[in-house]
Amino acid sequence: QVQLVESGGGLVQPGGSLRLSCAASGLISLIYAWGWYRQAPGKQRELVARISSSGGTTTYADSVKGRFTISRDNAKNTVYLQMNSLKPEDTAVYSCNAQGGPFSIDYWGQGTQVTVSS
Repeated sequence: QVQLVESGGGLVQPGGSLRLSCAASGLISLIYAWGWYRQAPGKQRELVARISSSGGTTTYADSVKGRFTISRDNAKNTVYLQMNSLKPEDTAVYSCNAQGGPFSIDYWGQGTQVTVSS
């Protein structure tokens, strides 16, 4: 019903920036929330940022608040994660998530690697 494709990951030095993109296709009208998650080796997957499809309400993990910004472009059916002041601790696989109805289904992209290292 919904397909998600992430892009924009890569290698960046500490203090640098990256913008991740999540392009969505399918039954976008079913989605009520979008999010970015990340998982580092040996760590649990954690919610990084979330944005509602209606109202623009955003939520951020404390570890990224003030550095990361989630946004969406409805015309392009794309959700973004702007990551500034990157730290080595931000290194992880970042995955796009969409939550939709009518059965509260979670959709996931394939993930994109972000590596912060000098």
